[in-house]
Amino acid sequence: MPRSSSTAAPSGGETTALVAQVVDELTRCMAQHSGDLSADPARTAGEARQGALARLRVLASVKECVRHLEDQAAHAAAAHGAGYPEIGQAMNMSRQGARRRWPGLITSSTPHPTPRPRSS
Repeated sequence: MPRSSSTAAPSGGETTALVAQVVDELTRCMAQHSGDLSADPARTAGEARQGALARLRVLASVKECVRHLEDQAAHAAAAHGAGYPEIGQAMNMSRQGARRRWPGLITSSTPHPTPRPRSS
């Protein structure tokens, strides 16, 4: 859904904070539902350790999913004409870093949008 012109996009720091909050809540909830993390504050050290490990397992899964989504977004960006410099910038990495992560993503066969003629 397109944003209205009066709605400003959140800053990078705001986005990071919001994502961290959502992922933290998600991992706690998923770990609790797996039965590995009790909400009881009187749990033993062993139970606390198992709860922390359950969260780590969930975070590892989240990380894998995010990496897959990044790959999909990079391919979509390239298909719509973005080059390694733009993809790298979006990922907070260098052009060379983007090229190492996605070798062969940008090729001569990658479609590039044709410039629209300017009307006078």
